[in-house]
Amino acid sequence: TFPFTFRKLAGCTLFITGASRGIGKAIALKAAKDGANIVIAAKTAEPHPTLPGTIYTAAEEIEAAGGKALPCIVNVREEQQIINAVEKAVKTFGGIDILVNNASAISLTGTLETATKKVNLMMDVNVRGTYLTSKACLPHLRKSKNPHILNLSPPMNLNPMWFKNHCAYTISKYGMSMCVLGMAEEFRGEVAVNALWPKTAIHTAAMDMLGGAGIEKQCRKTDILADAAYCILTKPKTFTGNFIIDEVLLREEGVKDFDVYAIAPGKRHLLKVRNAAQEEKKLSRSQQEGADAAKAKTESAAAMPSGPVAETFRVIQGAVTEEYVKSTQGVFQFELSGDGGGTWYIDLKTKGGSAGFGKPPVTADVVMSMSSADFVKMFTGKLKPTLAFMTGRLRIKGNMALAIKLEKMLSQLNSKL
Repeated sequence: TFPFTFRKLAGCTLFITGASRGIGKAIALKAAKDGANIVIAAKTAEPHPTLPGTIYTAAEEIEAAGGKALPCIVNVREEQQIINAVEKAVKTFGGIDILVNNASAISLTGTLETATKKVNLMMDVNVRGTYLTSKACLPHLRKSKNPHILNLSPPMNLNPMWFKNHCAYTISKYGMSMCVLGMAEEFRGEVAVNALWPKTAIHTAAMDMLGGAGIEKQCRKTDILADAAYCILTKPKTFTGNFIIDEVLLREEGVKDFDVYAIAPGKRHLLKVRNAAQEEKKLSRSQQEGADAAKAKTESAAAMPSGPVAETFRVIQGAVTEEYVKSTQGVFQFELSGDGGGTWYIDLKTKGGSAGFGKPPVTADVVMSMSSADFVKMFTGKLKPTLAFMTGRLRIKGNMALAIKLEKMLSQLNSKL
């Protein structure tokens, strides 16, 4: 499916941080198929208790794919380890042509919830690690015919929305992007410096840890970033100072089928979208039922709203089972703004479980705030909860693990809804 035939990276040496797994390893394997030399600069030498892969298992895969591998123990927080690995790479392969700054630490937490050691880790790995690795490789990159630095970091957008839910993480990733801004200009004509970022969530072991089981169905494979990176790294060094989104670049390069990158091709996530005629019929029925329920619910001071939100909760109420209550053991409160908004709840703790309008019967473990339009989108598979959270459209207070459990339950409810 890819419009590249000959081996453009044959004989090139790539120094990739965090290449023992995930996106870094995917980029390494793509280059290895051309017969490239890969320096695996990562810190996992002994198997990690929860994350798969070490620098040695990655080296075996790279060699099997047709490349040459040099595994180096590098924690990018330690400058001497970076310098040693760079020296070893030059000694082994005669130089460095490409640097991929992929190693990253992540904590999507608010200012008061982020421990100082986490702040230090993100600043040390993401900003300082990228800066120092670039500094150590640049003298060697300048001697290469077509040198590139590629940072896995986002386009800089100063909308507060990108900062408010995880200020420290955003600062650290934008620090990597600022390295691109500065170094692309500083080394213009000598070394290409670009940034690459995914359009959608990418499935890696780290993502599993962040998002819990079942999250992969909403993600794309690492291949999409590997293909986009390959595309950038094979361009001339005049292609510099760009902030690239994987899908945008690949569309420009003529890729049309993005389903190949999906973990679950063609899957509509969470609730299946019903066709409009069915939707309208159900809506008028739900409005009637909404009115009936409001009459019945005398204890509720506010009248039961009708419309898409009410309809969604009616469906959820019908789908709640003893089994979900047992496996979830959580109470969720939704603060929705806009049409059909107000306070709603799903109780998956009390015997039998329930869902509906108003405050939950017992104190909520998780409070989710979002617009009612986004809520309906989320429950009809048009908006992924992870994406809603990461872009600030969904705010979560309370027990994050339970919030993830709810997302998992929703995907299981899929067939019933």
